[in-house]
Amino acid sequence: MADSLTQRLESLLDRLEALLPPVAQTDWSAAAFRWRTRQYFGVRIGSLEAVHRVARIAPEDLQHVEAQKDAVLRNTQQFVRGLPANNVLLTGARGTGKSSLIRACLVQFQADGLRLIEVDKHELIDLPDIVERVAGRSERFIVFCDDLSFDEGEGSYKALKAALDGSVAAPSENILIYATSNRRHLMPEYMRENLDTKYQEDGEIHPGETVEEKISLSERFGLWLSFYPFRQDDYLDIVAHWLTHYGADTSLIEAARTEALQFALLRGSRSGRVALQFARDVAGRHGLALGV
Repeated sequence: MADSLTQRLESLLDRLEALLPPVAQTDWSAAAFRWRTRQYFGVRIGSLEAVHRVARIAPEDLQHVEAQKDAVLRNTQQFVRGLPANNVLLTGARGTGKSSLIRACLVQFQADGLRLIEVDKHELIDLPDIVERVAGRSERFIVFCDDLSFDEGEGSYKALKAALDGSVAAPSENILIYATSNRRHLMPEYMRENLDTKYQEDGEIHPGETVEEKISLSERFGLWLSFYPFRQDDYLDIVAHWLTHYGADTSLIEAARTEALQFALLRGSRSGRVALQFARDVAGRHGLALGV
């Protein structure tokens, strides 16, 4: 009876397997990939999709973030050389170059074997599968998660914690995680959590367990860098850099300063992203050559 049931189950599994799509083959000649998952009859199947048109930016195009740029490039250089290196968390003001800096690493070190894997937040639960997929490769892989933040109780939160530091499995030596976030601790913080803080007789402060849990994730990134809003002069320098990139002459750059400030005021931000958007607008209106 048991043997008959086993045979029937095996037959059913064989028929279900025949309905599943074939395992997608990865084009390893690409410099960047996206991790994509699909559901088939309740089975979750992931694959690395090659990205052949990568949004590139050179390290020298990132202005007024020199300390952060030097730290990330140094860490990435150690990684591609097979030396010890850290997972990286970039937090702070929007539009200041956090994700661009990670893409700049690919431009800088692609020839040395660096590859980029973009993973959406809700697919971080597949990190063990991604690690297994690239473990035998000679390339060095950065798993890139942009605009990372979590709500209470998300499963991908614990998956990321385990992948960073806490799993019984040893981390793969050819993979690191680089993430960006506007939140310093990656999770929402509430005023009521301060009520759990304990004060010792000697004046020492101990945060509550909820706060400790939120801090514990960001602390697992070995390199943690903050980005800040640009000063007005810094913003104008970045505008000038991008206008020069598009072929503007000195007189046009000088004439655009006031308009650049008005553009930033309307957008509510003096950031590198806004500076680039303004430069594109000016370049288009004046018929300048399209930059790379």
